[in-house]
Amino acid sequence: MLSPADIDALWLTFKVASLATIILLLLGTPMAWWLVRTQFRGKSICNALVALPLVLPPSVLGFYLLILMGNRGLVGRLTTELGLGTLPFTFAGLVVASVLYSLPFVVQPLQTAFTAIGDAPLEAAATLRASPLDTFFTVVLPLSRSGFLTAAILGFTHTVGEFGVVLMVGGNIPEKTRVVSVQIYNHVEAMEYGQAHGLAGVLLVFSFLVLLLLYSTLKINPVSPLK
Repeated sequence: MLSPADIDALWLTFKVASLATIILLLLGTPMAWWLVRTQFRGKSICNALVALPLVLPPSVLGFYLLILMGNRGLVGRLTTELGLGTLPFTFAGLVVASVLYSLPFVVQPLQTAFTAIGDAPLEAAATLRASPLDTFFTVVLPLSRSGFLTAAILGFTHTVGEFGVVLMVGGNIPEKTRVVSVQIYNHVEAMEYGQAHGLAGVLLVFSFLVLLLLYSTLKINPVSPLK
């Protein structure tokens, strides 16, 4: 049976992952489109920065985010001057860290989907005098539906499974920043293996069902974030 603390951790994780996924789609869509459709010097650098969380140890990313958003960091000083306080060890800090850590899992599937569209549909829309915005919503979005679904699911599930980044930035505050991965760690550290099994089993079943929905029900081919 899940304890009240386990349920609180699951609910907090769901809220963080849901909000982070929405922000990732809003930010990642124009970013992916820009990277696909624009040629410029330094494009490789931009792609490398987006993909950096794929290879960077989560504790390293979490450490630098902690410094950047702390009292002496650039972001921390800015949020303090705006009257928002500092972001570490807050729900907002968890969301910011999750967005940055899961960014490539949203941007890269979208890049793959946008690249697969090609130029022909866009040129056809242009001949019909469709504006770039109309073309994006009436042509690009329908043709890249599978990419958006893949990006959303990968972004959400990856955020749910975070540990190192959220522990560094959010800490381990009950009902405030203690997400499910940290709660499992607490159970293991306390040698409460039965409770750890129960909570880990919930995540295991959830992850499997989400991927099953992605690959079978929606008939979407797996898209690797590395491609």
